Amino acid sequence: MKNFLTQEEIKLLGAKHRHCKEKRQADRIKTILCLNMGYEYKEIAALLLLDDSTLRNYHAEYLEGGIEKLLNDDYSGGTSRLSVAQLQELDKHLQEHTYVSSKEIKAYIEKTFGEIYTTEGVKNILYRLGFSYKKPKLVPGKADREKQKEFLKELEELKNKKSSEDKIYYMDGCHPLHNSIAAYGWIKKGTEKQLKANTGRQRLNLNGAYNVEEHKVIIVREDESINAESTLSLIRQIMVLQAGGMIYIIADNAKYYRSKKVKEFLEKNPRVKILFLPPYSSNLNIIERLWLFFKKKKLWHCYYEHYAEFKAECMTFFENIEIHKAELQTLMRSNFQLCHAA
Repeated sequence: MKNFLTQEEIKLLGAKHRHCKEKRQADRIKTILCLNMGYEYKEIAALLLLDDSTLRNYHAEYLEGGIEKLLNDDYSGGTSRLSVAQLQELDKHLQEHTYVSSKEIKAYIEKTFGEIYTTEGVKNILYRLGFSYKKPKLVPGKADREKQKEFLKELEELKNKKSSEDKIYYMDGCHPLHNSIAAYGWIKKGTEKQLKANTGRQRLNLNGAYNVEEHKVIIVREDESINAESTLSLIRQIMVLQAGGMIYIIADNAKYYRSKKVKEFLEKNPRVKILFLPPYSSNLNIIERLWLFFKKKKLWHCYYEHYAEFKAECMTFFENIEIHKAELQTLMRSNFQLCHAA
């Protein structure tokens, strides 16, 4: 198979590769050039992290139609590509409907536009339209966008009128379970990676407060349960740390935040005020990002055989939170994505 290309073909493939913006097309070109240099399919497959059959298809396409067919992912045996208007219609449709596989989109294109594409060709169209394969983000179905906008407007007004001594905190609880969490990650193609799991159901009850303006985790405490008593304990700790000025606490609508005990405490301590988020608006509580950051660092893909080890690792993370200050300064910003109204 060695030396089946002319010098002119080698130069043309090299030029195409230098100006190639898509990885999959670059891989096609490298496959042909490597075969021409005498490499075996299995050697190229190992270098490019592709399978043998894919490389053989690339070679067959080149032999059949030259570089034009090799690089034409949309090739479908002579059928034309989608028009600009059809691509715009497809783009709109895909933004309104989420498909699990490119095969389903291939079927939709054939049914709607009468065009037959390869699965590879459909993927190329998706990349060109700016789509990627990922999970949708779950948001509360009952969230009210207008109420969220109103809350953020009031919050901005508070920031502008408060004194430098006054502080704003985001408060919430987190309940990490003593078990391994499997998440997306880069795993060698053709292999499986196993993650040990626990059978226990013990969990930690963490209660925390975060100051966005100073980028400080003020307190993360462990309680037997998160209720009115643990809430008051957390507030008292904030008061000790902030001796003067108003304390504004942003919290969700959990019952214990509105309990009689908490209300009586606030009446006796007027420098502390709780600002309640609109219902179903966890997206506006910045401390939720801290909990997710913590889970990524300490729970995702991590196995702790014993609960004591799990608890120690979790609490040590927050005790040494300063080592993550640079990352948190980027993550914990007042940039909110509003939920769409139903």
